[in-house]
Amino acid sequence: MSAYAPSEPSPPRLRKVKIVVSGAFGTGKTTLVSAVTEVRPLLTEAVMTQASEGIDGLAGVEFKTTTTVAMDFGRITLPTRDPDDGIVLMLFGTPGQDRFSNIWDDLSYRAAGAVVLVDTRRLEDAFDVVSYFEAQNLPFLIAVNLFDHAPRYLLDEVRDALRLKAGVPVIACDVRDRQSVLDALTDLVRHSLFRLPAPPHSTLGARP
Repeated sequence: MSAYAPSEPSPPRLRKVKIVVSGAFGTGKTTLVSAVTEVRPLLTEAVMTQASEGIDGLAGVEFKTTTTVAMDFGRITLPTRDPDDGIVLMLFGTPGQDRFSNIWDDLSYRAAGAVVLVDTRRLEDAFDVVSYFEAQNLPFLIAVNLFDHAPRYLLDEVRDALRLKAGVPVIACDVRDRQSVLDALTDLVRHSLFRLPAPPHSTLGARP
């Protein structure tokens, strides 16, 4: 006998998908997870101390006072056309410093895809992150975080600078804005799960 009477609506079919949120130190990973999660985020931020001087490069992110030392975690349900179906994204944010890189393998295990955040003031910091996900053969997209006062480039210019393969989507994203993050995650799901091209984005717009 079914647990649900015929007159009762069936519970939605929720598909859980693991997504990695990655990027170099200070690119906005914790902010992205916090902006979009529908549950209280699990954050492992610690106050930076003098012990990290000379170990963690702070060029371009001198304002940073905290750092992720394990992972960030959040969850968001993407709306779908079918009200009886849904995709729940389990978001795992990686630490950005090289000394925590051993954690990346665990966080990326059985992930469906990754959002790689980049800062146009420090594009060179993204090379190692891009190389990592290419070596893992894990679908990913580049999300250019629209930091205040950061230079704006055409997205194709960012693609060329990072020497990306043609199939890797490059989008603009304000990680403080929930809808902007939702758009980025939707693009990633289209790319990693359904292999559909992301909607075209021509330039990096200014913040509203």
